Amino acid sequence: MKASPQIKIEPKVTEKYAYRITDTVTSVITGTPQTDPIAKQYIPTEAELRTTPEEHPDPIGDDAHTPIKGIVHRYPDRVLFKPANICAVYCRYCFRREMVGPNNADILTDTEIDAALTYIRENKTIWEVIFTGGDPLILSPRQLSAIMQKLNAIPHVKVIRFHTRIPIADPKRITQDTLTALKSNKATYMALHINHASELTEETRAAIASLYAAGITLLSQSVLLKGVNDNPEILETLYRELVALNVKPYYLHHPDYAPGTSHFRLSIPEGQTIVKALQGRLSGICQPTYMLDIPGGHGKIPLTPCFIKELEDGTYSVQNYKSETYTYPPKS
Repeated sequence: MKASPQIKIEPKVTEKYAYRITDTVTSVITGTPQTDPIAKQYIPTEAELRTTPEEHPDPIGDDAHTPIKGIVHRYPDRVLFKPANICAVYCRYCFRREMVGPNNADILTDTEIDAALTYIRENKTIWEVIFTGGDPLILSPRQLSAIMQKLNAIPHVKVIRFHTRIPIADPKRITQDTLTALKSNKATYMALHINHASELTEETRAAIASLYAAGITLLSQSVLLKGVNDNPEILETLYRELVALNVKPYYLHHPDYAPGTSHFRLSIPEGQTIVKALQGRLSGICQPTYMLDIPGGHGKIPLTPCFIKELEDGTYSVQNYKSETYTYPPKS
């Protein structure tokens, strides 16, 4: 697919990092990466050629927790399962940008998939399997169905989760065959990666509706990105739209230290101020958790802004969403 005609693609960037865009994404781009929040997410720019000292090819430490190809086991009760490192589109801020794309094109072989499933089968503390990648929905319905059937037969796996951009960026892939392949006797969740309400085309809305109708519990994951969604009004619109589509906002990620992504990053205090402003604007069901992935593979922590502090006399100072301050009594 090609970008809108007014957008120039920088070849030096595409030589280094994967680039792909779909007709669905192109249809909602109305400007350049300097002016348009959708273009900024998908169109390569020279800003990506700048790498800062703190950036790292594996910013969240996947490699350190990879016991076998295709598996990342960072937490005791859940694993990431990465059957493919290919995507329908390549986000310019991707934390796995050094590992995905045509230059690293790799779908696990049947033997490698069986080895990954054997690891899951033999580790009985694994309660949840999270499909990620790349994008797991890049697999054919036949491939997905074969994996799902084997996971369904593992008694200690109770939850299956998919992390995907495809229903947003390439919704035509959500066919009846795909929905059939996703059927499971386990609780099945899907986290949709979306950052801006303009990404919700009619085709995308239809794909989301079909996933919901198929009995899949839908969540959203977003990344807080400078120039894309770094103000409360934009996030408010996005989260209201998602909840109306039966998608529960799940995580709002602070951007990772991936190479060539410094132009997307804002400070943690800036992010907390934005998230704090959402508190009074949105219903609780619309509120995501603001999360930081600790560099080096040490896990995620919430960056929840603080609304309360203890004072010297034992009382508490509490602040509401309007930044009005009140006193809360100490425990009697």
